[in-house]
Amino acid sequence: MDPIALTRQLCEIESTTYHEGAAGDFLAEFLALRGWVVEKTAVPQPPESATAGPRWNVYGGPEGQAPDLVFSTHIDTVPPYIPFSEDAEFLYGRGVCDAKGIAAAQVAAAEALRAEGYRVGVLFVSGEERDSAGAKIANLAPKGSRYLINGEPTDNRLALASKGALRAVFRASGKMGHSAYPELGESAVHKLVEVLDKLLKLHLPVTEDVGSSTLNIGQIQGGYAPNVIADKAEAQVLVRLVGDSAPVRKALIDAAAGLAEVDFTLEIPFVRLRAVEGLPTVIVKFTTDIPQLSNWGEPLLLGPGSIHVAHTPYEKLAKKELLEAVDLYVKVAKVLLS
Repeated sequence: MDPIALTRQLCEIESTTYHEGAAGDFLAEFLALRGWVVEKTAVPQPPESATAGPRWNVYGGPEGQAPDLVFSTHIDTVPPYIPFSEDAEFLYGRGVCDAKGIAAAQVAAAEALRAEGYRVGVLFVSGEERDSAGAKIANLAPKGSRYLINGEPTDNRLALASKGALRAVFRASGKMGHSAYPELGESAVHKLVEVLDKLLKLHLPVTEDVGSSTLNIGQIQGGYAPNVIADKAEAQVLVRLVGDSAPVRKALIDAAAGLAEVDFTLEIPFVRLRAVEGLPTVIVKFTTDIPQLSNWGEPLLLGPGSIHVAHTPYEKLAKKELLEAVDLYVKVAKVLLS
């Protein structure tokens, strides 16, 4: 099969998070027509996207047998949708490297391995870009595989570690009033700004062979107008973890003490991963579905493309790198299963 053509077909289907249904349907039909035993598992929508329609995890595996190894990546992409295009060297558009090109390479590798008699499967999940909802559902029904090769853009290098993530919401409350008489009100925005200033000055944990934790203030909301003292303000913060989350949680809570409430809404742990002799390695700063797929076997992380262009308007993937990924996936699988 042609992984470039499959990438093109997948990228022509918009599947931003919560809208993965059509892409899941396509993958299920594609795999079934090629003789895979296919299962579609519904992934519930959160209340805010209840009208977005059904979405799925899609599993393809051998008939009547447990796979020894499963390739996995995600169906969803970040917004906004960017139409697919290509030239002689590159594929362009939303999802080409994160992670529809990876999905195509994994299907091609699984086809090649199956033809040689290996028992392998593929698992494509919804919701990775938001909360790993699909991976959590998949982890409730593993297929008995010994290994899981997860796909994310690693420049075709095996990742030795992947940072975790801790997401927190800071909510400040105050008293509304006329801005000409600040003594009669209590600004929630001013409280929140004080908290955020403390957050930016935090000394977060460092792990020598991985690097430092990092903090991003991603969203801020609050207030009504420049001449109104705000009674509510909120900020969304994400910390990339390089170890245990406990000291980071304490630091965030301490920074907000007396000024705002803290609600931790997501945690993905820091993970270390194995290498394979003879293959280049890398430490990645992003998080993956791997911690949520613990029942699918020993994990590895590998995929074509650069994380530096993922989530940007300039997402692209070299055709040569995509084809090389197919061979790499086959090579790693054979080493693991030998």
